[in-house]
Amino acid sequence: MMRSLWSAASGMIAQQTNLDTIANNLSNVNTAGYKKDTAEFKSLLYQTLQSTSTNNAGENKPVPAQVGLGTRTSAITTVFTQGNLQSTDIDTYMAIEGSGFFKVRDQNGNTCYTRDGSFCLQPTADGGSMLCTSEGYPVLDQNNNTIVIPAGYKTGTITVDSEGNLFATDLNEQQVALTSTQDGQVYNQKIGVVQFNNPSGLTSVGGNRYMESVASGAPLEETANPGLKQSVIRHKYIEMSNVQVADEMVNMIVAQRAYEMNSKAIQASDEMLQQANNLRR
Repeated sequence: MMRSLWSAASGMIAQQTNLDTIANNLSNVNTAGYKKDTAEFKSLLYQTLQSTSTNNAGENKPVPAQVGLGTRTSAITTVFTQGNLQSTDIDTYMAIEGSGFFKVRDQNGNTCYTRDGSFCLQPTADGGSMLCTSEGYPVLDQNNNTIVIPAGYKTGTITVDSEGNLFATDLNEQQVALTSTQDGQVYNQKIGVVQFNNPSGLTSVGGNRYMESVASGAPLEETANPGLKQSVIRHKYIEMSNVQVADEMVNMIVAQRAYEMNSKAIQASDEMLQQANNLRR
């Protein structure tokens, strides 16, 4: 069977994956904190048709004859460039300017990471309120504790400065720093922000959330690693998707044309096989 059939078929499969990735980017163009994906490809094995040989003069030819056997998807990489910051009037919305990630705790008790700062306040049993995501997952501070506004403060008020320090407004209209207790010590709460040595290695779990992996490395808490370039928290802002529609449309056209050319190669191979089958003595 002709190699071109299978090589072109692998190209069509690769371009279908490329188009799937582009479509996902376009569908999330208005998703807060979304980071675009890019499909990457690599060539498959090469078959050696002729190794080192000699010419008529007995001299070695410098180049062997090899033919490639197609392509496949090698990786789909998430690009963590900064998205545009959009101003809002919502007290609980926050955006990260920098390389950091917010920390949230999912329904299984695992710590996840996100760039989506569209948070809200959820009432607690004791009359207070807890800072959480729109799905109800608690947002964590620098010590992995939940952020709770106790009863006795104005309902639905929270303020955060550029360093992530959290404040609430009491009944006297005074801003008071939120505190928590750990190991018997009282400390001022800050929004937990971490960085990764290789953020592209994070595992996406949906809902704008990621989990650490061997490839990403362990999370580095910014407050515990002064050597890191500290992120800036922007209160009443939300980070939008970093997808550029014009770029994705161009990429889609290129993927479509590549898919079409591979299908033409299959058609040409089929016609050549048909001619061979119709040979007569």
